[in-house]
Amino acid sequence: MTDSASSQIGPASHIYFSQRLRLHYVDWGNESAPPMLMIHGGRDHCRNWDWTAEALRDRYHIIAPDLRGHGDSQWMIGSPYEMNDYVYDIAQLIHQKGLAPLTIVAHSMGGAIALRYAGLYPENVKKLVVIEGLGPSPKMLADRKAVSDDQRIRNWIDEVRRLSSRQPRRYESIEDAYKRMQEENPHLSPERARHLTVHGVSQNEDGTYSWKFDNYVRAFSPAGFDEKATAELWNRITCPTLLIRGTESWASDPLADGRAKHFRNATVVAVKGAGHWVQHDRLDEFLRLTEEFLEG
Repeated sequence: MTDSASSQIGPASHIYFSQRLRLHYVDWGNESAPPMLMIHGGRDHCRNWDWTAEALRDRYHIIAPDLRGHGDSQWMIGSPYEMNDYVYDIAQLIHQKGLAPLTIVAHSMGGAIALRYAGLYPENVKKLVVIEGLGPSPKMLADRKAVSDDQRIRNWIDEVRRLSSRQPRRYESIEDAYKRMQEENPHLSPERARHLTVHGVSQNEDGTYSWKFDNYVRAFSPAGFDEKATAELWNRITCPTLLIRGTESWASDPLADGRAKHFRNATVVAVKGAGHWVQHDRLDEFLRLTEEFLEG
C-alpha cells in the first residue's frame, strides 16, 4: 500500500478499561513513530482531532481517546465527573499502552487534564500544546469565592437534581443536529460542522438522534477549583509548552491575567479570528504554530 493510500484510511477504534469503565480511543497507526496523545474538551469527542491527526499522522503515532462520559466511552453510574478521575483515565491509557515519554495536544477541559498530568508526571511529557485549557479565569474564581461553601454545595445538589430529570435532546435528523452544531460555533465551516455532528451523535431506537455525551458532565464539582495546587502543578511542568488562545473566545488571556507566570517554559500565542475552538476556526494557522513548535 502506498503512503498516499494509507493516509486516506481513518483511525482504528479500540477499547481500554479504567476504574471498571469501558473507554474508547482511536489509533491513527504508524506505531514506530513517536507517540502523541490528543485530548478533546468537554461535551466533545475524539474525532474532533481528525484534521490535526491527518496532518501529523506521518510523523507521530497518534492516539485520541474519548473521555469518560463522552463519545463512545462509557458513562459514569451517578453524577461525578471529577478532574482527577479524568486524569487517572489518561494516566492509565499512557501506562497500559506504554506511550511515555510522549507529546500531548489538548483542548479546553482536555487541556486542563493534560496540564495536570504533565505536572504530576513531568518526566513522561516531551512537549505540550494546550488550547485554552487553563480553566476558570481569576475573575471567574473571584466570583465563585463570593459564594459560601454551604451555598456552593446546595447549588451543586440543585444542579444535579435538574440534570437527573433532563432528557437528552432528540433531533429528528442528523441535519437538525448539524444546524445546532453550527449555532454553537459559527466559525465552523459547513464541512467540519457536519463531520463533528456525524461522529458526535447516536441514533435512538425511535430513529431520532442525540448527542453522545452524558448530561452529567455539565455539573462542576462542589469542591471548587484549587488555585494554589493547580499553580504548583503547572510549575512542575518541565517540558516546552505552547499555550494557544483565540482572540474572539470567552477565555481569559493568561499573559494579561497573570496565570502564564506559573509556567517555567511556556509560550503564549493568541490567534486572531478564532474563538474557543482554535483548531477548527483557524486550522491552517493552528497547524503552522503547532508544527513549528514541535519541530523547534
